[in-house]
Amino acid sequence: MSDALLLYATGPYGYLRDALLGEGREPGGVERTDFPDGERMFRLLEDVDGREVVLVGGTIDDAATLELYDLATGLVTGGARRLTLVVPYFGYSTMERAVREREVVTAKCRARLLSSIPPASYGNRVLLVDLHSEGIPHYLEGEIRGFHVYAKPIVKDIARELAGGADFVLACTDAGRAKWVESLANDLGVTAAFIFKRRLSGTETEVRSTSAEVAGRTVIIYDDMIRTGGSLVKAARAYRDAGAARIYAIATHGVFPGDALERIEAAGLFERIVVTDTHPRVREVRGARLEVRSVAPVLIPHLHA
Repeated sequence: MSDALLLYATGPYGYLRDALLGEGREPGGVERTDFPDGERMFRLLEDVDGREVVLVGGTIDDAATLELYDLATGLVTGGARRLTLVVPYFGYSTMERAVREREVVTAKCRARLLSSIPPASYGNRVLLVDLHSEGIPHYLEGEIRGFHVYAKPIVKDIARELAGGADFVLACTDAGRAKWVESLANDLGVTAAFIFKRRLSGTETEVRSTSAEVAGRTVIIYDDMIRTGGSLVKAARAYRDAGAARIYAIATHGVFPGDALERIEAAGLFERIVVTDTHPRVREVRGARLEVRSVAPVLIPHLHA
């Protein structure tokens, strides 16, 4: 029996599984059958009894979440000795607490679902990348262990590359990410900035000022996630109005539903936008102004328990 890790992936994440392969890590295969009534069947192509296995799959939608759960359960019941889930994008991470009475905390529900995967004999682990909320791993229950993997090394390299060695301001879209961006700016030895907002209504905010002098300088905005890009565009507009010479954006997770990227590009504010490939959507929409970098380098050191 091989001592190599056996790596599987849900359908949308085959590309990341391939990027994680290397010495001591072999690919595993899955046979998938879709039935007319919408049901699906999965069959593992290898005997996993006694093997250490890794399953790569983000909870990007309900179908992907169930596939992740089904395959993980199949790997454990097939005799896998240790199971490591790699969840590059944890869906519903912004729903980590109830804002209104009787609101369902969906992030906690998803964590409980992962917690209900049967435990392998040597245990289950889950690697989660740049979570929107630090508390999500604590929602995991039972014998599964959660690990928060930070993409900070990749983000720092991208920022230095975009700045081209010149001094720059590392900015965020709002005060909610200010502490994280300040920590990153300290590591890079640059100025951190955020914007001050005033709420006009339940759905509208007005940008009042910026916390740092950006006139004539390069501004790189970091956010953990870009969805529709509304907050990102508002922030970029504020920095431009404050005199920023060039504006870039970096995000760990690029979701870009529908025509989100086209609308962001149409604003004409960004020289370039760079994201990692934690969400498969970025592979569909990347282009001249959207660049994609692999998150594999920060995950590989964590694969071997």
